[in-house]
Amino acid sequence: MNGATPAGNPFDTPAVRQEFPFSSAVDVWPGVRRITAPNPGFMTGPGTNTYLVGTQQVLVIDTASDDPAHLEAIKRAAGGAVTAVLVTHAHPDHASGALELARDCGVPVYGSGIPLAGVSTPGFAPDQVLADGDVLMTDAGPVRALRTPGHAADHICYLLEKQGLLFAGDHLMEGTTVVIAPPDGDMAAYLASLRRLQNEPVERIAPGHGRLMHGAHATLQQVIDHRLAREAGILSALAGSDGRTIPDLVAELYAQVPEVLHRLAQMSVYAHLIKLAAEGRVVGVAREGLWRLAPSVTSSDQRRTAKGS
Repeated sequence: MNGATPAGNPFDTPAVRQEFPFSSAVDVWPGVRRITAPNPGFMTGPGTNTYLVGTQQVLVIDTASDDPAHLEAIKRAAGGAVTAVLVTHAHPDHASGALELARDCGVPVYGSGIPLAGVSTPGFAPDQVLADGDVLMTDAGPVRALRTPGHAADHICYLLEKQGLLFAGDHLMEGTTVVIAPPDGDMAAYLASLRRLQNEPVERIAPGHGRLMHGAHATLQQVIDHRLAREAGILSALAGSDGRTIPDLVAELYAQVPEVLHRLAQMSVYAHLIKLAAEGRVVGVAREGLWRLAPSVTSSDQRRTAKGS
């Protein structure tokens, strides 16, 4: 993507650009700098965050764009000290430019290695695959890879352990919840990954889009609670119905959300329905078809109603 942005883009105002300047490294934590990619929008907020971890042994996390000015800004800020390029997942707003930067710096690209069935960066594949728990060194401290499938099948978070700082990619996002879009998005895996992070020494979150987030464990619980509440809303909306479509469910459940975002909401509702179907709680076969409560769930609800519970 080039540096141009649509007129009237609420994520590309003078105030936003002052906080998230393109092509400039901003200190966000001791030993950690952020460079904002020139791709602001509804899916990316102010722009995707590229992080530089360390100053003498620099790991670059999510190059985010193949824009030449952005890649030059990364190399300029790193000052020739890049030791590896890390990718959280292969979506184009995170992995674009990774191979180009690694080639220019003569270093490997690390990532999951799991191919995506849906949206992916054309031609991207890591040079080296990271297993869960693998550690890479920087002068800011060790960085541990945590496989966190959910938003995408190949998603990895990176934990700067001594500082409790989690580079979360699209696993968590400031001010909103992330889209879980099948076939690569998996709601059951996403919830499991969130719960897994609750058992890690995470104190703050450096998301792929937006500001640093403090109170990591409270944030994790809030996202889990939100997703379970959305799931309960879906079940409630299906109760007493002969079947409802996903657009119909979204129109009801996301009535307070701008319609421009309903298409994205449909993806996450579909991911919830796939999870609920695997648990035997709903019945449906396709994104375009009708979904209803499973007979066993309907009978259970009827029994509870008869008992007045």
